[in-house]
Amino acid sequence: MDIVTKLHQKYGGAIERALEHYLSIDVAPDFREEVLYQIKTGGKRLRPLLTLAIAEAVSGQWEPALPAATIVELIHNYSLIYDDIIDRGDVRRGMPTVRKAFGDNAAILIGIWYREAIEEAVLDTPKPLVFAKEVAKVIKAIDEGERLDILFEYAGRDDPYFIKARKRDVTVEDYIHMVSLKTGVLIAAAAKWGVLSVSDSKELAETAWNFGLNAGIAFQIIDDVLDIYGDPKKFGKEIGKDIKEHKRGNAVVAIALSKLPHSDRERLLSILSKAEVGEADIKNAVALLDSVKAREEALSLAEKYRREAERYLENIPNNGTLKELLDFILERQY
Repeated sequence: MDIVTKLHQKYGGAIERALEHYLSIDVAPDFREEVLYQIKTGGKRLRPLLTLAIAEAVSGQWEPALPAATIVELIHNYSLIYDDIIDRGDVRRGMPTVRKAFGDNAAILIGIWYREAIEEAVLDTPKPLVFAKEVAKVIKAIDEGERLDILFEYAGRDDPYFIKARKRDVTVEDYIHMVSLKTGVLIAAAAKWGVLSVSDSKELAETAWNFGLNAGIAFQIIDDVLDIYGDPKKFGKEIGKDIKEHKRGNAVVAIALSKLPHSDRERLLSILSKAEVGEADIKNAVALLDSVKAREEALSLAEKYRREAERYLENIPNNGTLKELLDFILERQY
């Protein structure tokens, strides 16, 4: 039995009940099914599992961290709803996205509902004022990460702001900064908020944040590799979607662009600039990525951040379960 299955057996029921509770407060009966749809599509709940596991590791109890764990998962799903609206995504977790199932306007309203459910959960944390500030900081960081991700796209947006502000060159360092915001901070928050729920140690909370941040960056790099090279049946998402969406904010693409000779770099950028990127284009793009071993370098970069996460993890007490969870997250193939 893997560690996530074990943690689900321990915490999973409480997490699902809490998610449904906060999303159901004051919801109209004929809107409830649509509001709950996003969390009912599944997901491994890795972030709230991390919150509860780290709280228990630090204090021997996880129940005080349940509101924080719920907030983490609500923020995650809230961001996915809007991410799919922005990217016109149709499939997530092997199922229609909220926007695909109910339309963009309904998805916007559902996203607003998630945001306010987060606020109600904040009131039930042990330190509501502290958590209110934390939540605002994290949501702003995710928003900034999404803004940068769009600015890193090579083409495909007709919004006046993004046409005007599009970044001309994207370095690997730019990519790391973007994913640390878009993905890293929420996993960092998942870890830190578990500590904040049960401890007053600022040092331990900061250690947990740094552990989660580095784990989150490694997680996103692996996710980028899987976007291009993964099995869609296992991954639950459309493979090559980042190439179709003209993204330079993918680890493999960013690395390749930094290493390709000029003519091949222009060929890859030409593919990323196409209004419609077909399967032949994706194959050609992958061949260019492979020519400079960008996949292998991306995996090496993920390993660097994994080692950094492990370094911080050593300073968290009773960390055996957390080590298992980190291994599961970063060794996934789906």
